[in-house]
Amino acid sequence: MESPSMQQADEVIAKTYKRFPVVFTRGSGSSLWDENGKHYTDFVAGIAVCNLGHAHPKIVAALTAQAQTLWHVSNLYYTLPQKDLAAWLTAHSFADRVFFCNSGAEANEAAIKLARKHFKAAGNTSRFRVISMEQSFHGRTMATLSATGQEKVKHGFEPLLDGFDFVPFDDVGAIRAAIGPATCAVMLEPIQGEGGVRCPSPEYLKQVRALCDEAGLLLIFDEIQTGMGRTGTLFAYEQAGVSPDIMTLAKALANGLPMGAMLAREAVAAAFGPGVHASTFGGTPIVSAAALETCRVMEADGVLAHCRRVSEHFRSRLEWLKGRHAVIEEVRGRGLLLGIRLGTDGEPIVLKCMQRGFLINCVQGKILRFVPPLVIREEEIDALIACLDEVLAS
Repeated sequence: MESPSMQQADEVIAKTYKRFPVVFTRGSGSSLWDENGKHYTDFVAGIAVCNLGHAHPKIVAALTAQAQTLWHVSNLYYTLPQKDLAAWLTAHSFADRVFFCNSGAEANEAAIKLARKHFKAAGNTSRFRVISMEQSFHGRTMATLSATGQEKVKHGFEPLLDGFDFVPFDDVGAIRAAIGPATCAVMLEPIQGEGGVRCPSPEYLKQVRALCDEAGLLLIFDEIQTGMGRTGTLFAYEQAGVSPDIMTLAKALANGLPMGAMLAREAVAAAFGPGVHASTFGGTPIVSAAALETCRVMEADGVLAHCRRVSEHFRSRLEWLKGRHAVIEEVRGRGLLLGIRLGTDGEPIVLKCMQRGFLINCVQGKILRFVPPLVIREEEIDALIACLDEVLAS
């Protein structure tokens, strides 16, 4: 039954989401409370956004201090939080330069534009096509929607932008076959999150990197969901032993505040000069302060080590659950980006878990996805497993 808050929201907010019947009013760590005071353990984290949990005290303090100092000035001027954040990100990644924006879609839009501009600036005016992966998800702007390999999200928005070729994920031979004289880049997610928590074979990213080098193409990694510690390292590409030419971040970068970033090597980033690309709110002081504190906590408070430890426990418990319920066909994922493939529709299970005080997510119809805060505790994981055991047995 809808509460008055839900009824009013349904009257005034665009109906772009199929919302669950709950209104959240407070959060702390891995916990949320609704308007009736009911407690939930959060295994969605804003869809891999609140990696340090809700209302982290150090981020609250950083936000409070910045809010009392400076909120916003134009990017026509320098600010300290943006400078410090860019320095931190470049020091901890392959990149030399950072472009700040407000979302993952904006970051991917910038990456696509930079890839094209890089070749145009070098005099290769015919190279503009990007090879993307089937089942990928890169955003909902016209360019990022055009780059996304899922027809269901494109329906009704045709004609889409030209310049994108699609190949199966985890198939280097298909990429090689798709390369033509107009190709400028290969764009992929190290793990496909919205595509169903799909992990490629261990050598795939290395092979794609080698192929891009051989063909003179740029390699773009969309780490919007996998980045900021989600897979147990700061960035997922680190585990493959390769690095891209361009990488995009968003979601967990500011732990719940709207921020995106595109990182690139100097030789590539040089194609973006003054006036070529911009964002009014990109890297604004108050959001940069939150992101910088998020990065510092991630590094100093042992978050990555904790993620690796509890993810092993989580995966083992999911495997235990699989042994008890034939409806679970596969356990997949890495770090705290985990999923189970079911032999049945997953949405009813999501609803039953929510009724019992656990938030989980379903993608591609039959994949239950678990992306909790990286600070989730083993006892909270065990409680979810007990809930799923009960639901699957019912």
